[in-house]
This record gives sequence, structure tokens and C-alpha cells, in this order.
Amino acid sequence: MNNLSAIIEGILYVVGDDGITLPQLAATLELSEEDTQRALDELGVKYTEDETRGIEMVCYGGRYKLVSKAISHEYCKKLFEHSEVRGFSPAALETLAIIAYKQPVTRVEIEEIRGVGCDMMIRKLLARNLIREAGRLEVAGRPFTYEVTEQFMDTFKLKSLDELPELPDYQQVSEAERDLFD
Repeated sequence: MNNLSAIIEGILYVVGDDGITLPQLAATLELSEEDTQRALDELGVKYTEDETRGIEMVCYGGRYKLVSKAISHEYCKKLFEHSEVRGFSPAALETLAIIAYKQPVTRVEIEEIRGVGCDMMIRKLLARNLIREAGRLEVAGRPFTYEVTEQFMDTFKLKSLDELPELPDYQQVSEAERDLFD
């Protein structure tokens, strides 16, 4: 393919925060995983070496995605602070709800609940000052934990987290219901 880098870049843009795995990309491109990995490596070098680009390609948890370079984070933060458009995507609301109900919570715990990666969503929520790093767990890797901020409380007009609606109780699955899924 002549425009393989452009095609991969377009795919990475479309998949957004969810990213794409090497096998998924290889199948989509109808290439071997080795050829696809080579093309990803070449594209990654282009992003790394070209300081005029504001994005870079990363691979977190085996998923390739495009993210903004660190140089633009302060400006993005200003954009979100001063933006008149203050709507929230469903992904943002899900992530915020998980953090509000389970805080302090790690990124991995959030991803286990949502079933998708949330690295970029956490960055966006940090930039909008709706969440903050609450510390680190004393376990392998020392992951950050997150909690909501006063800005979150102001945005959702909450005096305390006790005002959040009660979560429904989850019922045990009966034997008959379990048989439906086996």
C-alpha cells in the first residue's frame, strides 16, 4: 500500500481513546502482524522525530492510539477551563461516576468497570479540574488513585457526595438465569 502511514493514521484517529490492537489493525489492513508492526514503528518514529506535530502515537495495554504531546497539555487545560461548551460525553460521565462512587480509585479499576481504556478520559478530566490525583497505592507499580474535586462538586451542584443517588443493589444470579448464559 502506497499510503499505509496515512491509512493507519486515519484508523488511529477514528478509534480515538479506545485505540486498536495489533491483531485488529493487521486484520483490517489485511497484512501480517509483522508488516503491520513495522508500519506502526515507522509511523511512531515520524511522530517522535517531528517536533512540529502536536500528537504522538502511543501503545498502552497493547492498544495503539493517538494522544496529544505533553507540550500542549497546559494549553488544552486552559481551553477546557475557559470553554463555554461544558457538555460531557457519555464516556466522561461514566468515568466521573465511577470515580465519585468508588474514590479513591485507580485507572485500572475504572477500566475494569467500564471495559475500555480510560487514559485519555482521565487526562481530559484532570485538565478540566474535575478530578485530581489522590495519591499512590502501596502496591507493585504504585498506581495513582483519583478522586473528584471541588470543581466537580460545583459543576454538579453537590454539597457532598452523599447527595449522589443510591446505586441499585445487584441481585445474585439464579441457577436458571445462569443456564441461559452457559
